[in-house]
Amino acid sequence: MRLLIGLGNPGRRYARTRHNFGYWAVDNLAKAWRLSFRAGKGDYLVAGPRANVRLVKPTSHMNRCGAAVREAQTSYQANSQEVLVIYDDLDLPLGALRFRPRGGAGGHKGMESIIYVLASEEFPRLRLGIASDAPMRPSEEYVLQ
Repeated sequence: MRLLIGLGNPGRRYARTRHNFGYWAVDNLAKAWRLSFRAGKGDYLVAGPRANVRLVKPTSHMNRCGAAVREAQTSYQANSQEVLVIYDDLDLPLGALRFRPRGGAGGHKGMESIIYVLASEEFPRLRLGIASDAPMRPSEEYVLQ
């Protein structure tokens, strides 16, 4: 079972912020695949399966999403190479994509949480660029706009 995990923050306050690009990605896949999200067996929503893939959205805040990722991974018996984490990246231009089979957090608090809880950097990730010409510092304010 493969898991596509979109990172974001729950609730209306964050729904249209740059920090929710991961949520937007899996939401659009769910729409294209005509899937609906439902409660998972932990702090996450899940949609699928479709072609042996499930879409996952942690319902905890970004900085604490590691536990939800582990819960989904355990529930669906997915190994680390079957988990793709999709998230926003302030260091990439808006719309740019960067896939990495493994690596560090790069200052992203959600990725720091996942790496800490899984005790590993050995899982694939897809970074979605959110940088623009607008002032981006402090970064915490920019990503939540």
